[in-house]
Amino acid sequence: MADFDSFDHEAHVAEAIDLAYEAIERGDRPFGSVLVRDDEVIMRESNRVVTEKDVRRHPELHLAYRAIRELSPAARSETVMYTSTEPCPMCSGGMRYAGFGRVVYSVGADEVVEFAGGEPATRAAEILDCEVVGPVANDAGRAVHETFW
Repeated sequence: MADFDSFDHEAHVAEAIDLAYEAIERGDRPFGSVLVRDDEVIMRESNRVVTEKDVRRHPELHLAYRAIRELSPAARSETVMYTSTEPCPMCSGGMRYAGFGRVVYSVGADEVVEFAGGEPATRAAEILDCEVVGPVANDAGRAVHETFW
């Protein structure tokens, strides 16, 4: 079993935040994610809902899709999803199906409503059946949303 506590959480969240900024620069919404196995990034994605005209192109959901196609169930269970913002219910459902070992986020779903408005979404921990950790590097993650919204 992977020792997720030994992973460099700050560095991986920082990469997810960088991907969120890349999404903004491209004309998409401010979300980015990386998949990490053995403390190494193995996949990365940023939001492409607007530029790809595809509601499914949330980074977490697309990484779950790719992971199911490219990794065994055992490998996925030893993988951590690091994401700039707590996954939405749609992404959490896909990630639950993928069977990741842990999810780490920077900005909580409860915080996003401060920037984007609306009602707080169902929390990822209520959908996922793995450990959900956050917020990590919250000030840096919030800065992305302050820039965008």
